Amino acid sequence: MTKASEPLVQTNRDGAVLRLLLNRPNARNALNEALMRALQDALDNAAKDKTIRVLIIAAEGPAFCAGHDLKEMTARRKDPDGGKAAFARLFSQCSRLMQTIVRHPLPVIAQVQGVATAAGCQLVASCDLAVASSQAQFATPGVNIGLFCSTPMVALSRNLSRKAAMEMLLTGQLFSADDARANGLVNRVVAPALLDSETMTLAQLIASKPAATVKIGKEAFYKQLELPLSQAYDYASEIMTMNMLNAEANEGICAFIEKRDPNWPKS
Repeated sequence: MTKASEPLVQTNRDGAVLRLLLNRPNARNALNEALMRALQDALDNAAKDKTIRVLIIAAEGPAFCAGHDLKEMTARRKDPDGGKAAFARLFSQCSRLMQTIVRHPLPVIAQVQGVATAAGCQLVASCDLAVASSQAQFATPGVNIGLFCSTPMVALSRNLSRKAAMEMLLTGQLFSADDARANGLVNRVVAPALLDSETMTLAQLIASKPAATVKIGKEAFYKQLELPLSQAYDYASEIMTMNMLNAEANEGICAFIEKRDPNWPKS
């Protein structure tokens, strides 16, 4: 159980990698307003730290994240407006959080040890990469309780095939870790005992790449997805031109030609 003195998001630094640990295990790390605010602050602070290269979002306890805190939401039905303003504020807060992850200058990896449902599944889908324990499970079960997972749908439909996303949304059934990998929700599935080390190995590999190039690439990846094909190529061509003029590209290409390891300029 989380003690009152413990932060809702714990941080752990390993070189250039920062792990953000959701810390509401007694509530299955449900995304109440306070936890989302804490995660938002942690992400915003990390964006300002030039020594961090990669972020990992992990969770304490048996569940990764059970979605929104339904008890907290239900309590707001006693508000004079039946909770409308509170619900609108909550979903807006969540949408901002998910977009922060997508637009974050650093790569973000989800480390999923247990169930990730509804907004928890949305959180996994919003991260750039995901490593899951073989015991992890994923679902968007809102349809089972009369609350269709419309905001998780945004992230799912941008990661899975349409039919796979619709199957999750319409049935509410659990997908296994292997199902999630086969359908594009996670990148790797590993034994539970190896989850920490395998996620960190992936994070450190990415952290070893030239920082400015990774930042340019992540931003360009998501932006071109929103453009028609010809505009996407025009935009990507502009990005590659700018990238070629960057000191990292100059050093990397010279090192390749000269058959030596690159000496990346400090960012």
